[in-house]
Amino acid sequence: MGQVIFVPKEVDAAEPRVGASPDTVKRLTGFGFEVIVETGAGLGSRILDADFQAAGAAIGKAADVAKADVVLKVRRPTAAELKGYKPGAAVLAIMDPYGNDAALADMAKAGVTGFAMELMPRITRAQVMDVLSSQANLAGYQAVIDGAAEYDRAMPMMMTAAGTVPAAKVFVMGVGVAGLQAIATARRLGAVVTATDVRPAVKEQVQSLGAKFLAVEDEEFKAAETAGGYAKEMSKEYQAKQAALTAEHIAKQDIVITTALIPGRPAPKLVSAAMVASMKAGSVIVDLAVERGGNVEGASPGEVVTTPNGVKIVGHLNVPGRVAASASLLYAKNLFAFLETMIDKAKKELAIKRDDELVKATMLTDGGKVVHPNFVKAVEEPHVEPPAIPATILVAEASDKPARAKKAASKKPAAPRKPKTGGTA
Repeated sequence: MGQVIFVPKEVDAAEPRVGASPDTVKRLTGFGFEVIVETGAGLGSRILDADFQAAGAAIGKAADVAKADVVLKVRRPTAAELKGYKPGAAVLAIMDPYGNDAALADMAKAGVTGFAMELMPRITRAQVMDVLSSQANLAGYQAVIDGAAEYDRAMPMMMTAAGTVPAAKVFVMGVGVAGLQAIATARRLGAVVTATDVRPAVKEQVQSLGAKFLAVEDEEFKAAETAGGYAKEMSKEYQAKQAALTAEHIAKQDIVITTALIPGRPAPKLVSAAMVASMKAGSVIVDLAVERGGNVEGASPGEVVTTPNGVKIVGHLNVPGRVAASASLLYAKNLFAFLETMIDKAKKELAIKRDDELVKATMLTDGGKVVHPNFVKAVEEPHVEPPAIPATILVAEASDKPARAKKAASKKPAAPRKPKTGGTA
């Protein structure tokens, strides 16, 4: 056999996703690779060992990583895991490099060539490799499902002989990929949906999904987007006007979903304690940014908090992992698409093209060193937490192409997306 690709079971018990699917295993073995999947790696995503075997994989144990030329993971390998890795092995994963300088140093010391999938550039050829988009799309869907479950009332309006059930009012803050999918899902469930973002370009996307756009639309708003599609920092005057409008609106909502998150930065605070206190008993807030500090004052990572006035603040961690069976299929395709660009199909072996723009953008460690220009200095010097983002910058998961995200939102969320959409998680 040729070179070995290893797919481990994630060591984090809270991570049910896996870095391969039967489909990607079949394709990789077709290229001449030997694929070894650790026992039970796919169980959290409803993929049995037998499914991987039928696709051509061998079922192995954790120690088999020592044979691997390529490791396909979900999360960055821990220091303990790295002890078993072969120097020079390529590791593809969601690395979460910001602020984790010691972990990057451990990867460099282990001699692995590490690729951070979340740093994939937003260009046409890389759309199918965009893990932020594939996972955020599902997070937006699941946020609505979680919100509806906690709301414990009907979402659509129902007219019956016994009376009328009013439609739930859902407010989405931050209109990137997750936000657009949340809008689409809430609309499919029959809710009355509004959304806000300071980027004027997303207004059309929101309206095309049947929701109402909420923002102070003055002259400053019309010039609020950078050439790259990100929000500019707004003036204090605009921030005050937008905050007043938002506060008045939130008080009337049944479910609020916040999605504002920019990689490498603390999550902006969008919902204050006063706003939460203004909401009706039984209302629900779902904070998708809780892992980065949260958009909502009072949110607690991994918990559903009930406030004194009866509002539930949902802070589930790893929301894409809550729909792991779907998330893993999309994530595995993202990994495969990137890995395929580094395979010499004639020689049937890994051939990393270090001058490729995709490799340059994602390679964190190589040859025993941290090589990514954004992190070399950080590893050598003490980490300084970047400044907080103003609350008016509602860039959901750093989505720079909301038009792409609209296409993803309009599809059935569990279906793998074809490589024609791209903005993020």
